[in-house]
Amino acid sequence: MNGAESLVATLVDQGVDICFANPGTSEMHFLAALENPRMRSVLCLFEGVATGAADGWYRMKDAPASTLLHLGPGLANGLANIHNARRASSGMVNIIGEHSTSHLKYDPPLTSDIEGLARPLSHWVRRADSAGAIAWDAAKAVAKASEHPGRIATLILPGDTSWQEAGAPVAAPRAAAVRKKPDAARIEHVARVLRSGEPALIILANKATRGAALEKAGRVAAATGARLGSQFFTARIERGAGRVPIERIPYAVPQAQAFLRGFKHIITVETREPVAFFSYPDKPSLLKSEGSVVHPLVEDDEDSALAFDMLLDALGAGSISPILQPRIETPVPTGALNPVSVAHALAAALPENCILVDESLTTGRESMGHTMGALPHDLINNMGGSIGYATPVATGAALACPDRRVFCMVGDGSAMYTIQSLWTQARENLNITTIIFANNSYAILKAEYANMGAGTPGARALSMIDIDRPRIDWLAMAKSMGVPATAVDSAEGFYKAMTDSAREPGPSLIEVRL
Repeated sequence: MNGAESLVATLVDQGVDICFANPGTSEMHFLAALENPRMRSVLCLFEGVATGAADGWYRMKDAPASTLLHLGPGLANGLANIHNARRASSGMVNIIGEHSTSHLKYDPPLTSDIEGLARPLSHWVRRADSAGAIAWDAAKAVAKASEHPGRIATLILPGDTSWQEAGAPVAAPRAAAVRKKPDAARIEHVARVLRSGEPALIILANKATRGAALEKAGRVAAATGARLGSQFFTARIERGAGRVPIERIPYAVPQAQAFLRGFKHIITVETREPVAFFSYPDKPSLLKSEGSVVHPLVEDDEDSALAFDMLLDALGAGSISPILQPRIETPVPTGALNPVSVAHALAAALPENCILVDESLTTGRESMGHTMGALPHDLINNMGGSIGYATPVATGAALACPDRRVFCMVGDGSAMYTIQSLWTQARENLNITTIIFANNSYAILKAEYANMGAGTPGARALSMIDIDRPRIDWLAMAKSMGVPATAVDSAEGFYKAMTDSAREPGPSLIEVRL
């Protein structure tokens, strides 16, 4: 068994059984090792698709995937979506090919400081210096990636480590991720705050926006009158009819300030207090009102479900039931496409238990609030803000949950960053409906131009924001990558295209012409 074979065998033994790969010459022995029948390998045509897909896999599985990237430039191509994954607390194991040790001294053209590239966005970086020790290194990488919150682990694989004899894998035992118990004094303090009756907002994030933790947060809200909220962007929320509803703090600073103005207390769960996404002239960075007090309830590495159990016990509210979101039957909209009609079409068309990946920016900011009463579904947002996350994340989510339809909403400007995802979706026959909101413009930047107080954009500034010369042919783009596509220009057409796509297996694309 060579080093690459030992590495792949150890990854699988440690629970990492999928690799999103964009290989090069240095990784040929690892590529050969992917013949291991226990490891699924998925080819991605761009490294940012590979790292984004690993993020989507983790968000739905709560377990890390691996990626295979080619040397420093390959890692650099994947860094934007590693950044997004890190901000979403998604664990992943990145395997970065490297020149053999004997070759590096000659400074070949692709030589780079891989450690230097990896460290700012990785929680753990190691160079595998020997084939015999690579199993141990791999086990440590998986253990780090599997921590709570999820971590980014980067293992650099020199070519000679890959091809040299490793012997039988000798790795650390598979470690279970452990979540810390919250501090009892902190729980009691928050209980006193909630018993005061003063207006309180509990902001949920990460694991607290789904599962048992969300249900228990709903019971706390029902017992105390506190409201439940989330940051504007959240890694994954279980929402819709029959689930505990969470109010979304608005994106724009004035609206966020207005939303938070009535709360005396802000209680944070696996997150921090609300902060503006950017710094704007004459607007604050911190969004809470003067006099509001922030109380941490659950830190990033703690167990939210256990914290709410402790809080319910402190409140004497163990028998309280949460208030659940009722089903709101939304009529199929007709007429022109706008944020409200788009939202109503979504609410009417989303099938039960689907996954909605949102990078629609301009359109989606006004749409998501209207879909609260849709059938139960999961909503995934971009935590890091680096554009081009949605189509790769949707790819990973669909691989993680092959029995669920994934809807990916993305603006036309954002989609062009990682449109290669469509090819992987077709190759793997994934159940993904990609919705392109085509306004032929970076419309979000037009709004931000005004928000920044830069005045009225001139002709040259507008030329750097509009993307209509030439206009992107989305139907031809999809066809070229093996994905069936259709274009719609009305609300009823959008609804029909969505429902039609959900009836057929495999990927499809809808161009929504705004």
